[in-house]
Amino acid sequence: KKQIIKMATPMFPGMGGAMPPNMPAQGGPPPSVSDDGKMIDLLSKIEKAQCYARNEASSFPMTNLFIGDSRLGCKSDADEQLILHIEFTEFVKVHSIKLTEFNNGLDPELNPTKINLYVNRENLGFEDCGDVDPTHVLDLTAADLKSSADPIVLRFVKFQRVKSITLFIEDN
Repeated sequence: KKQIIKMATPMFPGMGGAMPPNMPAQGGPPPSVSDDGKMIDLLSKIEKAQCYARNEASSFPMTNLFIGDSRLGCKSDADEQLILHIEFTEFVKVHSIKLTEFNNGLDPELNPTKINLYVNRENLGFEDCGDVDPTHVLDLTAADLKSSADPIVLRFVKFQRVKSITLFIEDN
């Protein structure tokens, strides 16, 4: 079966960690960054030009994930496996992730059931995913993917200084 994944907005609710614009170019201590602990939508922090997918179907590209339409998604072109690499413009803290079912669940067999998350891993291929331990494993149920479901809380200690997240959709 081919795999379709749809991410909802907010895609990665998390805590901000931006450096202030008055950061000195060189020398001296950096100004302190306030982290007020408020959750923010990290969609605006995604560096879309640096994001990529491996094994995506041309009719369902990764760019569909950033549009916000549940009828669109990213689909594998060959089998259920798909790699999505999401790069951020700065280091962020990620508290949780929200994934939604494709097309309001009309084709539940196309929804992901197992996703491995990798933090700050560049250029992961399918062979690498079998050799590298994931940062976090998501075993998803149909209820987890409902638009009304709560975001999936991650092990926050492992998602403190995130520049990129790679999702390996292993099974559906």
